[in-house]
Amino acid sequence: MEHVLSNPIVMKAKNLFDAVQPVVYKDGKVFFLDQTALPTSTEWVEIDSVEACRSAVRGLVVRGAPAIGIAAAFGMVVAARGYAGDDMAGFLSHMKNASDRLATARPTAVNLVWALRRVYARLDAACSVGEAKDAALREALLIQKEDEEICRSIGVHGLSLLRDGMTILTHCNAGALATSCYGTALAPVYVARERGMNIKVFADETRPLLQGSRLTAYELLSSGVDVTLITDSMAAYVMGKGLIDACIVGCDRVAANGDAANKIGTYGVALIAKAHNIPFYVACPLSTIDPDTPTGGDIVIEERDASEVVSFMGKASAPGGVKALNPAFDVTPSSLISAIITEKGVLRPPYSF
Repeated sequence: MEHVLSNPIVMKAKNLFDAVQPVVYKDGKVFFLDQTALPTSTEWVEIDSVEACRSAVRGLVVRGAPAIGIAAAFGMVVAARGYAGDDMAGFLSHMKNASDRLATARPTAVNLVWALRRVYARLDAACSVGEAKDAALREALLIQKEDEEICRSIGVHGLSLLRDGMTILTHCNAGALATSCYGTALAPVYVARERGMNIKVFADETRPLLQGSRLTAYELLSSGVDVTLITDSMAAYVMGKGLIDACIVGCDRVAANGDAANKIGTYGVALIAKAHNIPFYVACPLSTIDPDTPTGGDIVIEERDASEVVSFMGKASAPGGVKALNPAFDVTPSSLISAIITEKGVLRPPYSF
């Protein structure tokens, strides 16, 4: 796995969302919370180059579709500051190369390219290199701020699907660690807590990298939410026992027909939910919806290194020489999705974007 080589930097947090904010801009510098070190260690790494940003995204130091977009935007800020000349044409060429390089970090999350295009559009409208550098920073900060507002709105709209005392099941991590704040799938849980409601959560461990156990359980436990960790293979058991009222997951890309790509294993959760007549909801910002991708079959699924399957934390977990398949995502057909929760409201089938 690629990783950013940097000394960890510890920052004091005022509250939970500060503690789990994946991208921090402080004193003119960009830091990513190293999510590969959680939950045993809370460390930030300084991002001082395009390659450091790309490596951090590729190596899952920062992950989650909205957070990847924010990280890419600040990667462009770092790239802009690395240009020493004052020739606008040369600057734009430099930034185009940076954007193209960052776009190759991970192929599935549409927010990555969306954020890069948004920042570049601001640069192209500037009259000087200095003005363009300032514009890049303003746009990155705006993307981050907007995401916080969007996620809370997702929480408010998602709350309409919940009632006090419900238990939801979620897969992977689509909480504050995957966004600027609140999260997507977990946003209704946090908003419910703000309003005095009690929502319990069952978190799938999410193999092979355990984002559910390392990250979701960590942030929910830290925030005082009643969370129960289960292995991925227990989802059918808990649904069959009547312990789950609804499933809510995030996603990295929604096709024009409503098919949704999310962390590997999500499709299976949706099938189990359908078999038990349990509503299955996808929560995402509108920027994750890709009308240029007709169906889920057209979504490029990232294939990661087999080492993530045959080993964990540097220790072998399978016999040497065994073959392994490691798709990072799967696609849940729109027919299995009860509703899509966005910042503008709850969308119901049939989906057409």
